Amino acid sequence: MGVTLELRDFARLLRKYWALLIVATLLGVGAGWLAALLQPPTYTASTRVFVSVRSGETASDLAQGSSYTESRVASYASLANSQRVLDDVIAQLELGTDYWTLAEHVEATIVPDTTVIDITASDGDAVRAVALADATAASLSTTVSEIESRPGLSSPVQLAVVQAARPPEAPTTPRPALYMTLAGLLGLALAAVIAVLRDALDTRIHAERDLRDITTAPLLGAIGLDPKAKQRPLVMRADPHSMRAESFRALRTSLRFVGIDERARTFVVTSPLPGMAKSTTTANLGLALADAGQRVIVVDADLRKPKIAEYLNLEGSVGLTDVLIGSARLPDVVQQWGDTCLSVLPAGQIPPNPSEMLSSKAMSALLDRLRHDYDCVLVDSPPLLPVTDAAVIAEQVDAALMVVSVRRTKKHQLELALRRLSTVDARVGGIVFTMVPLREAEVYGYGSYGAAASPTPPAAASDEPAARGSEPAESADPAEPVGRSAAS
Repeated sequence: MGVTLELRDFARLLRKYWALLIVATLLGVGAGWLAALLQPPTYTASTRVFVSVRSGETASDLAQGSSYTESRVASYASLANSQRVLDDVIAQLELGTDYWTLAEHVEATIVPDTTVIDITASDGDAVRAVALADATAASLSTTVSEIESRPGLSSPVQLAVVQAARPPEAPTTPRPALYMTLAGLLGLALAAVIAVLRDALDTRIHAERDLRDITTAPLLGAIGLDPKAKQRPLVMRADPHSMRAESFRALRTSLRFVGIDERARTFVVTSPLPGMAKSTTTANLGLALADAGQRVIVVDADLRKPKIAEYLNLEGSVGLTDVLIGSARLPDVVQQWGDTCLSVLPAGQIPPNPSEMLSSKAMSALLDRLRHDYDCVLVDSPPLLPVTDAAVIAEQVDAALMVVSVRRTKKHQLELALRRLSTVDARVGGIVFTMVPLREAEVYGYGSYGAAASPTPPAAASDEPAARGSEPAESADPAEPVGRSAAS
């Protein structure tokens, strides 16, 4: 997300943070209602006074009197909350307050382009507000007459009440509806700001759009989150009809389109950091390929924390390391998994120098032999960021498959991992999302490779029935070796 937000960004944030927005709005509404409930009511009453001069003898006198009142009306309005006026009001109404306190509750305004003054008084009691407005108007009229009078002459100006104050039907404040509306909008705005900031500061990878700024490699598949993954790592056998198992079949289909021109057949499976379901992805993908009739071998090249033999329930004490040091022959340590087309080469004993063994000529020769003997070779390797083992293997195979855990892998971690592959000129065949929340995994559907690069391959249709009923014999098309399907 850049500096500006597009409409789809707002829609995405709304879907992502809808709960926060609703809760913040409701809290704001509740706070507004509570504020209105705790605030004491205030009633307002207004008395309207008309300022005029006493009748003149001629039209000229009347015109001069009108001009005189217009020039003086602002001064009269300012006297409404003067001490002279309000002291008389306090005495008349026998108020137990002082001038300074009362002045805060009295206000006079001039009706524009007139000589009319509105005197407004506010009080916690409606009746007292009416009395205060009327008494202030009467006191102002008396004060103006006294000020404008001349010795032996009456005041030429008179103030007449044209509209007495009426008891208000409802308090002016608080206004619960207004308070609740404003507080709700404030809560919504605050939640929106928090959502935008949180989304901008969140560097984790959530969806395919987050890959576009990092790599051009296609998204090959999305594997759903399984809370029981530790108890049943081989979902292709434990629950072959589940949506998660179907995701591996979709990944199998997408893998056929990696390196069509070069006929990619050897793949290293790695991830930026541990704990991203890299090994379970390798094992289940191997099973999915074997189910399609392909001759597949899974090589456990994670010589630091090997897991393949444990997941497949095989003996792992002898394996890759023994072949590399020449203490065992390859046919003697490769194990067939059940009656499938899947073969497994366990890691064997953990050596003191994994990187050196994996970069040896023996390893390169072994991969060449496996490339010749099998339709697809899957090499499970350690994560890229902690050690260099995966990068060493990546330069010896046709393509690397990067496993990325959704909502756990950060963008800079993926960038660093891809950079390590680029330093050895390794080819990134694609990205595989793991631990995708099931509701989001449904968005990717079958053959999500098409969402990243092209329409869903026709072969995906042959995979779909596998999610229903017993495992059917699949068509001849997906049974062809990975990388040899370009001619199909």
